[in-house]
Amino acid sequence: MPLTRSELYGEPSADEPQQYLWTMNFGPQHPATHTTLRLVLKLDGERVIEATPDIGYLHSGFEKLGEHLDYNQYVTITDRMNYVSPMSNNVAWHTAVEKLLGIDVPPRCKYLRVIVNELSRISDHLVCVGAMGLDTGAFTYFLYAFNPRELLYDIFEALCGARFTNSYTRVGGLMHDASPKAIQMIRDFLAGFPKVLDDLERLLNRNRIFVDRTKGVGVLTKVEAINRSCSGPIARASGVTRDLRKDEPYLAYPDFDFKVCCAQAGDCYARYLVRLAEMRESMNIVKQAIENLPSGPVNIGVDDRAVLPSKGQVFSTIEGLITHFELVMSNRGFDVPNEECYFASEAANGELGFYIVGDGTNRAYRARCRPPSFIHFAIFPHLIRGHRLSDVVAVLGSLNIIAAELDR
Repeated sequence: MPLTRSELYGEPSADEPQQYLWTMNFGPQHPATHTTLRLVLKLDGERVIEATPDIGYLHSGFEKLGEHLDYNQYVTITDRMNYVSPMSNNVAWHTAVEKLLGIDVPPRCKYLRVIVNELSRISDHLVCVGAMGLDTGAFTYFLYAFNPRELLYDIFEALCGARFTNSYTRVGGLMHDASPKAIQMIRDFLAGFPKVLDDLERLLNRNRIFVDRTKGVGVLTKVEAINRSCSGPIARASGVTRDLRKDEPYLAYPDFDFKVCCAQAGDCYARYLVRLAEMRESMNIVKQAIENLPSGPVNIGVDDRAVLPSKGQVFSTIEGLITHFELVMSNRGFDVPNEECYFASEAANGELGFYIVGDGTNRAYRARCRPPSFIHFAIFPHLIRGHRLSDVVAVLGSLNIIAAELDR
């Protein structure tokens, strides 16, 4: 049942006339949805009485595909879940697989995975704050946020040869080691990025229109954030001091000094500020990692028969040729225990988890994903109820929903 005017606004309810509600479709082609999202809004004038999220426009089937592709092939599917920061999905998937197999990757691999994970976080947050500024009328801000993303795409291309869908990780390591050119590109990016963040803060932090449209809008309290399973910047903007990089450390995160960025207000403006602060912390992590990058291999030894050998090993050694034949040509794969595991990483938008059930074959018996957008899109009706129609784009932008993570 729709809420009455008295329940929404606290007005007297005696002899209250039946209000006339409008039903409006917001998306899936609306420019402020950025992707295939649809909201069915019930409006009392300009006020949102109800909002019903509607998903299912992509039909990606990424969980079912996990049962048909082997553990290395499936990385291409993770690229297409959150296509804004695909490297983070690559890292999360193969770290989960390695947990199932009991594999410990070399230190250099751990550091490089942390580097690409944090660069992906910066790329994702730039999309979020840039699009949030665009939706609230700050077009210049959008351009300032997207310029450094081109530099990040150049870095990803130097690392793996692809700009958008990277597929950089492998079971037991990485596709390639980082070249000296890629490492220098990362250093150059770190040298120029602080000025970018300073410009972004000066452009929007005290902009009267932006502040008025985001402060006090879409408030999520700390208790609600916990009860509704929120994570990442959305939870931390409401005072939930949880970060998996600190609370459940993985890869090489214990080696780095960084802060968990939090706020208390829980509104759209707080979520924006938390993402800005997180970009500075990610920059610090990458700087520590790149200057202390260990030497050595990025893959476990070919004798483990779990990692794909390099072309040089395939062409010049019998061990590499046999391993390549078993993993690729014969479709035999490597030994997988009949066990299950769950691994969660701190992705840009929150907890990205993979639950894998192994059955001894080279494919997962079951591959389940916990994408943050799927959880956070469910809280949108709660956040927008009682606000105006113009607030829909501000709240939706602050959540940074990626539709490809929603559809199963």
